[in-house]
Amino acid sequence: MQVTILGSGFSSLSAAAYLAKSGYKVVLLEKNNSYGGRARRLQRDGFSFDMGPTWYWMPDIFDRFFADFDKKTTDYYDLHKLNPAYEVYFDVQDSVVISDSIEKIKAVFESLETGAAEKLDDFMQMAHDNYEIAIKDLVYRPGVSPLELVTPETIKKLGQFTSTISKEVRKRFKNRRLIQILEFPVLFLGAKPSDTPAFYSFMNQADFGLGTFHPQKGMFSVVEAMVNLCKSLGVEMHKNAEVREILTEGNKVSGVLVNNNVFHTDILLSGADYHHTESLLPPSFRMYSEQYWNKKTFAPSSLLFYVGFDKKIENVSHHTLFFDVDFDTHAQDIYDHPKWPENPLFYASFPSKTDGFFAPVGCEAATFLIPLAPGLEDNAEMRNVFFNKIMHRLELLTKQSLRQNIIFKESFCVNDFVEQYHSYKGNAYGMANTLFQTAFLRPKLKSKTLKNMYFTGQLTVPGPGVPPALISGKLVSELIVKHHPFITKMHQSLTI
Repeated sequence: MQVTILGSGFSSLSAAAYLAKSGYKVVLLEKNNSYGGRARRLQRDGFSFDMGPTWYWMPDIFDRFFADFDKKTTDYYDLHKLNPAYEVYFDVQDSVVISDSIEKIKAVFESLETGAAEKLDDFMQMAHDNYEIAIKDLVYRPGVSPLELVTPETIKKLGQFTSTISKEVRKRFKNRRLIQILEFPVLFLGAKPSDTPAFYSFMNQADFGLGTFHPQKGMFSVVEAMVNLCKSLGVEMHKNAEVREILTEGNKVSGVLVNNNVFHTDILLSGADYHHTESLLPPSFRMYSEQYWNKKTFAPSSLLFYVGFDKKIENVSHHTLFFDVDFDTHAQDIYDHPKWPENPLFYASFPSKTDGFFAPVGCEAATFLIPLAPGLEDNAEMRNVFFNKIMHRLELLTKQSLRQNIIFKESFCVNDFVEQYHSYKGNAYGMANTLFQTAFLRPKLKSKTLKNMYFTGQLTVPGPGVPPALISGKLVSELIVKHHPFITKMHQSLTI
């Protein structure tokens, strides 16, 4: 029995590996000329860049994934814990450095607000408890029923589903910098801290509790590891294979049209954009209307710059956040009144600070990211305006001249997310994890209209981010095995 998978992002690769291990014939189709989806690698003039994710958090989830195949991450790539984990700029040569241990972090907190170390202990206990509940249990549930959220542990935490991260942080801390640092991790979930349930404080355990890591040669090395795993399990993989139409017979998918050729399949799994995938179906088989998608809160899009410098950059860390402007105003420009922000926060990754693979000797590779509202008008003029804005601030805040040291820059924004990933409104991270877009309230893994069609990825459960994508692939593979079980039983009987 054949499963055809659309896309090669983390969720698709995860599902492909699990399904191949279960005995299915798996064919994976990727529209672009490189595997990895948003996590591709850009190489130019001796420089390398992770085009998408650059943060490696929740190493236990990566360990758990590879362990399911009797493998270890160290079988594929080297992993290093970063110290400092990251740095946050608030003013000219004025930054807070987050180190690699909770004791060091507590000392920083205490230096900024008397009594903050003890309050951080209290907050981190909540974050740790929630991590144990969420990451080791709840996120591995397929989002088919609200009862999945009802456990003795979550009943005790009910108040945290109606409160928000913002409220929980602000009732403990008064210092603006500490508040922003503690609210920062939930931005990976795609929503404002004031709209994110307090239960998601488990992201602070991922941050302070577990730490920030770097895989040698970057996040694309994880993609390469998963591709190698899939191939070793017999997955058939095709690049430059864009699906133009999903073919149906009765209430089942019969195949897909790829580059004017028909691929017949028994089961179809899409790790591509959910909205785009449904647009390839006849209207009667689409589960979600345009009105449905328009009403949803999407995670931001991004304006990204990949820049090669001919010298080393001073006064920055591998991961550096620039919070020297008003956080709430930028958030409003993303979620409440979508527009290009006047004064954007931005993030910069300088992986060549840690890993010589990314830049020639004496040079620096830098990725800059500005969060934006999805669906904005995107053009070269606007991109240049914002590049100059952030470069001016980078030079000002870190007290150095840099623009004359730029060898090249490449950009990636809303139009590119649409063109290269068919991303709905050019969003970069999927659908935000707000209270009413959590678990069973997210788009379903299994189609309700077609018996043999499934979905995975950042618009489904558990949500945005690389670790959730690995989990999403596992969840959907388990659903496929559950609803099409005979192949697994037959495979097992033949191997006894």
